[in-house]
Amino acid sequence: MSPAPGQFSKAPATRPRVEGDREQEILTATLQVLVDVGYDRLTMDAVAQAAKASKATLYRRWESKATLVIDALLAQKGVEHFEPADTGSLRGDLLAMFCGFGGITDERPIALLAGVLTAIHRDQELGSQFRERFIGPKIAASHIIYERAQARGELHDDIDLDLLAPALAGIVLHRVYLLGDRPTPDLVAAVVDQIILPAALKQPRQEP
Repeated sequence: MSPAPGQFSKAPATRPRVEGDREQEILTATLQVLVDVGYDRLTMDAVAQAAKASKATLYRRWESKATLVIDALLAQKGVEHFEPADTGSLRGDLLAMFCGFGGITDERPIALLAGVLTAIHRDQELGSQFRERFIGPKIAASHIIYERAQARGELHDDIDLDLLAPALAGIVLHRVYLLGDRPTPDLVAAVVDQIILPAALKQPRQEP
């Protein structure tokens, strides 16, 4: 039905985007709530209260708790813009990647990761986004490191990069979360020297 003469329908109000400093404040508050209570007990209400925002403000930008948490993790680690170091050797590249800022020896990301690991198998949306957006770029960066080593001739010919690329993180995190070790550079170096390099590198030719 057409509007009566002189009457005009109003265009729907445009809701302002949550961005810039305000977005970062909300993401930082999300991480703090995640550390405090874990993913299962984290709610949009709790994040809104911590960020001094309304729940409507959060849903204006993030459609679900899973999306908010993954965005917060990515913003904290800078995963989406991660470039692996190129030191000229497999050992040097691995130590630079895993022992630098945001790496596996950085205890804050490790604490944040602990907050979501127990939930990724129960929450399908979280698990899917976690594997695609959080872990995926890290594994891709590891692939680059091993592919460089392969191009330099460091690796033996039948190496399985899909198996090897996530191995270092898996071994270290197993020791941290299940055995109670601290994620130190010494631990990473020991795993690299005693497990990863012997499995990956060409063995020196044995003299008769």
